[in-house]
Amino acid sequence: SSNRTGSSPLTFILTGIPGLMTSSYWMALPLCCLYLLMLLGNCTLLWMIKTDHSLHTPMYYFLSMLAVADLGLSLSTLPTMLAIFWFESTSLPFEACIIQMYFIHSFSAIESGVLVAMAFDRFIAICYPLRYTSVLTSSLIMKAAGVIFMRGICVVLPVAVLIKKMPFCRSRVLSHSFCLHQDMLRLVCGDVKVNSLYGLTAVILTKGLDSLTILLSYTMILRTILSIVSHETQAKAFSTCISHLCAVLIFYIPLIGLSIIHRFGKHLPPLTHTLLADAYLLVPPVLNPLVYSWKTKQIRRRILVLLCRRG
Repeated sequence: SSNRTGSSPLTFILTGIPGLMTSSYWMALPLCCLYLLMLLGNCTLLWMIKTDHSLHTPMYYFLSMLAVADLGLSLSTLPTMLAIFWFESTSLPFEACIIQMYFIHSFSAIESGVLVAMAFDRFIAICYPLRYTSVLTSSLIMKAAGVIFMRGICVVLPVAVLIKKMPFCRSRVLSHSFCLHQDMLRLVCGDVKVNSLYGLTAVILTKGLDSLTILLSYTMILRTILSIVSHETQAKAFSTCISHLCAVLIFYIPLIGLSIIHRFGKHLPPLTHTLLADAYLLVPPVLNPLVYSWKTKQIRRRILVLLCRRG
């Protein structure tokens, strides 16, 4: 049968972990713990930044945007991940799959944009410290946030519109526990050149340009740091970038790996695809709050104060 012809609506079958029964509670429990840790970490960051006036600086405003993007990315996958492992529910209607795919890719593009804004923040702070407050004004931060979120929303929208019009007449079994554009595209029974071309263009306009911008920013940051005579000052300047560098690596390494696997690793076992996709969507939202809490003195001090009060 083709796309939505016939008596029953089109549904996709989601896959848990290949070789593992979908009702494995020993897998569902760690997943729940990861999601709870993600919610606790990112919500705590947002609450601390909102309530502590000493954290009302550009760096922490951008960090709050990163936390919002991480929450959106994780909550987009939460319903289907838990449905598969807790309730053995693997079927997902076509429209719900489109919506989930849209939010996953939108929040991924938003997170990439936020990482660029954070790189710009570090660039100004290290290369032009005397102009930091005059350049990164509240107005500029609000405009940057608007551009980042609108770009993520608008760039991915044609992806969803294009694939919604495609006929699906092959196997409807997806490779992951959630809907991704590349995964849905391989099930299309028809010409996917336009979809593939626009999907590639969207990736280049978001993550491609973002990664190059971050690389350029850190090239200039590194050149500025190396020009500093004092080794102690060099170390201090570089230490302010460690948290952001960790966030960049945590986000881009699984993303690049997943992109390569989807295009060139079709001969690899399905478990490889599944683990990389899960790492791409679950690892950054869980680790980012931990990295920033560990490496940022103000946040670490705030957490210690809260723990002492409760103790």
